[in-house]
Amino acid sequence: MTRRAGLAGLLGAAAVTTLAACGGSEEEGSGGTEGGGSGGDVIANGTEPQNPLVPTSTNEVGGGRLLDSLWAGLVYYQADGSPQNDVAESIESADAQNYTITIKPDQTFSDGTPVTAQSFVDAWNYGALGTNAQLSSYFFEPIQGFEDVQAEPPVAQTMSGLQVVDDTTFTVALTQPESDFPLRLGYSAFYPLPASAFDDMAAFGESPIGNGPYKLAAPDAWQHNVRIDFVPNETYTGPRQAQNDSLAFVFYETYDAAYADLQSGNLDVIDNIPPSALATFQDDLGERAVNQPAAVFQSFTIPQNLPHFSGEEGKLRRQAISHAIDRAQVCETVFQDTRTPAKDFTSPVIDGYSETVPGSEVLAYDPEEAKRLWAEADAISPYTGTFTIAYNSDGGHQEWVDATAAYIRQTLGIQAEGAPYPTFAALRTDVTNRTITGAFRTGWQADYPGLYNFLAPIYATGAGSNDGDYSNPEFDALLNQAAAQTDAAASNELLQQAQTILFEDLPAIPLWYSNVTGGSSEAASDVQFGWNSVPLYYQITKS
Repeated sequence: MTRRAGLAGLLGAAAVTTLAACGGSEEEGSGGTEGGGSGGDVIANGTEPQNPLVPTSTNEVGGGRLLDSLWAGLVYYQADGSPQNDVAESIESADAQNYTITIKPDQTFSDGTPVTAQSFVDAWNYGALGTNAQLSSYFFEPIQGFEDVQAEPPVAQTMSGLQVVDDTTFTVALTQPESDFPLRLGYSAFYPLPASAFDDMAAFGESPIGNGPYKLAAPDAWQHNVRIDFVPNETYTGPRQAQNDSLAFVFYETYDAAYADLQSGNLDVIDNIPPSALATFQDDLGERAVNQPAAVFQSFTIPQNLPHFSGEEGKLRRQAISHAIDRAQVCETVFQDTRTPAKDFTSPVIDGYSETVPGSEVLAYDPEEAKRLWAEADAISPYTGTFTIAYNSDGGHQEWVDATAAYIRQTLGIQAEGAPYPTFAALRTDVTNRTITGAFRTGWQADYPGLYNFLAPIYATGAGSNDGDYSNPEFDALLNQAAAQTDAAASNELLQQAQTILFEDLPAIPLWYSNVTGGSSEAASDVQFGWNSVPLYYQITKS
């Protein structure tokens, strides 16, 4: 048994995280007046979105929570992750490959124009078309004709697998059976777009028009790097009726500033507790504190092209680094037991999760094995330079990054340190542009509650959130086999096999699963956090 190095000798702090992925998470509204309640003006914390608010090009949490308030999809997710129809009247298939989708009649966008089957088909085709360079285009890959619209130059402008039948009906033909396809349809990439969006998509993203429970308070309601203001959308007739009079997201530079505003009553709900308060927030807030499991996975990614981290040498170094980190001690000392050491690449709140996937022993803290593997890699090519882990300073990540770097430095005898970026958007820009020069913090907040969603969008070849450019044909083949299953248990078994490959290659270093740690002000009521750690903003009221 290895001996755990005390973190007190390395660091003494706490940390929180903000993630690079986003998804919808809602629960049925509690009724109330159509188009808005009388529950006061609610203020929540947020982060400046990386991109304009176009559903198919927003794949981070700052923009994702805004999309989920402005839009309604075919389905939405209740607090426990179970899907329920929103715009959809029915989603039917006899073979899990050919789907007929019927939407509810008389649906409208917030500008009064109708939501039709064409609104979905046009939006999905726009998102899939390669020349539009949408970050979430990967989600349309299962649809027939995707390869044609992704070709350079495109062979077609629209996917052959999408056909409009009438104003309320369209069909979707997939390339193979995919039984969890309906489960995915609550994710923001599948939201509809009004016809006006296609006149100037960049301008639309700055002043979006959705069909959800909220709309912009004014065309210029998005004050970049400051805040964005919503009011209830009176045209929305779905189950997520806004129970408050308005909803504002304030983009704080630090979570410490947000938490101070929560305590003074200037903020109504916070979804991440700052490092300085993790040890005390439950005593500070009492029943208003939240510390509950969520479908959130944390890691850091080492790019495949980083010097010394490709081929056999790279595998050895990745395994060495993984063994060098005492995850349990970081979770206890840094996170005050608001994190759980990772046992896989998914989340324990997702159906099919297992903590005994073959190969997962690489996550065990074992300094001697780490040193042996590193020496074996040095025999191939001696390591030089400093190992860095990039993170965004506005997300409260410094403490855990410093702790992790300290373990790597102490165990492997190399220089290792954090590489701070001032904002999440700045970090994501370098990651997206592939101009980042070291490892970088990553994580996944599930788009929909399925194991597949934790694997395919991040590690499949060419996937939209595959920021490390990992590629393994055997892994891809298992993903495809799992997706084709009509039995959930059989699919999950194949996905666990796929994870054994990830443990061998370690395209990302799994760290821990996050609890959602948050809270609300004394004036806020009906505050509930969903399965993916996002508050159900529409049902919050304020005295």
